[in-house]
Amino acid sequence: MLRTHCALLATSIFMLSPAMADDAQVKRGEYLVNLGGCNDCHTPGYFLGKPDMSRYLGGSDVGFEIPGLGVFIGRNITPDKETGIGNWTPEQIRAALQTGVRPDGRTLAPIMPWHALAQLTEDDATAIVAFLQSVKPVDNSVPGPFKPGEKVPAFMMRIVPQGETAADAPK
Repeated sequence: MLRTHCALLATSIFMLSPAMADDAQVKRGEYLVNLGGCNDCHTPGYFLGKPDMSRYLGGSDVGFEIPGLGVFIGRNITPDKETGIGNWTPEQIRAALQTGVRPDGRTLAPIMPWHALAQLTEDDATAIVAFLQSVKPVDNSVPGPFKPGEKVPAFMMRIVPQGETAADAPK
């Protein structure tokens, strides 16, 4: 009888372990995403001083202009299947984070710090992926990217080369 109870207890603990590990992994991913400042570029209102946390990681309303390259607006990185990364596999998300290449073969915007994220441990990269797949999907299609000179329907931050001023940059 005691052996049966011990076996049942051990089986119950074993069956709960993956769920606990998943929760711990998601929490680790949340910690890393917040520490890494992902919400800065991917949450609307953040750069305007009023982050809309109901659309957390749902895509920015601010674009970064990089001279000669264009304007890039932080994409929707929630698991929304139409406007976010909901159709990406965990491997595709990890590849984008760590190699700067999207599933469609496009290179991520230069402002995306994938070079730094390439240094993540496998466990930390997996935790970030788990967290991104766990957040509430947000239906928000982000426009762009925009080529130099194209009209941009968003507030823009301009990255100015060393030694130049915003007044020197092309209009």
